[in-house]
Amino acid sequence: MRRIILSTESGSDLPRDLAEKHAVQVVPMHIIMDGTDYLDGSLPIKDIYDYYERTKKIPSTAATNAHEYHEFFSKIKEDFPECFIIHIGYTSKASSSFQNAKIAAEEFEDILLVDALNVTGGLTAIVMYAVTLLEKEPTIEPARLVEKIEAKVPKSRLAFIPGSLDFLRAGGRVSNIAYLGGALLKIKPCIELIDGKLVSTKKYRGKMSGVAEKLLRDYLNDYNIDRGQIYFLYSIGFNEMIMQQMDQIAKEAGFEHIKWIQAGAMISTHSGPGGFGIAGLEY
Repeated sequence: MRRIILSTESGSDLPRDLAEKHAVQVVPMHIIMDGTDYLDGSLPIKDIYDYYERTKKIPSTAATNAHEYHEFFSKIKEDFPECFIIHIGYTSKASSSFQNAKIAAEEFEDILLVDALNVTGGLTAIVMYAVTLLEKEPTIEPARLVEKIEAKVPKSRLAFIPGSLDFLRAGGRVSNIAYLGGALLKIKPCIELIDGKLVSTKKYRGKMSGVAEKLLRDYLNDYNIDRGQIYFLYSIGFNEMIMQQMDQIAKEAGFEHIKWIQAGAMISTHSGPGGFGIAGLEY
């Protein structure tokens, strides 16, 4: 029986403890700041926020390139001889990373790829779904496992509220007029993944404590989320009291497991400090 190894990008924000526990291999994406290219995960998030405070600019982000993917897949084969690799990738609608993975995979005979059409916790939810399937049926055929993962991709739901409109404006994702209006009215946009694309949907007004609760209740009303697991996302600076509040609401809603995920560099670069998000899988 050939072992199946799962892999994904750092843009999944898959917690290190889960990656290590389930031997999920993670390839880093890139953060470019002050002319230096950093591998995602090697740069403290605080440095990104300090850079913005100093320059009023945000770093740029870049996909993993095809050469890096080739080295990544080769290393997995070296560490796990005769394995079959299933790579669950960052949405192809927002990055060239998945296409680069496809280019690299052409030189191997035993790699299958899944476009998760999601990012951060939404991608983690799909990766962990694949982990669960594989643990329940370790002898499953790779193609069959991919079929099951792909069937779940449209059911992964991600919604998050950036912690700062400053970062969205600095990245060119909101106009100055929209920024000024939002700042004056204390409006916080909700960003969701729709067909693999980041889309601004609802708008919330007020302090994050109230906004986070509204987002969670709307999320649970809009989607029939599997009560087995929910993922909460946060960026540095998010209030711990609000975390406790979200935990309580999730428990009252019947969730068996609640996992908090800190946003990595890819998401933090665009969302700023104090952001909050939710990810889960529909039945």
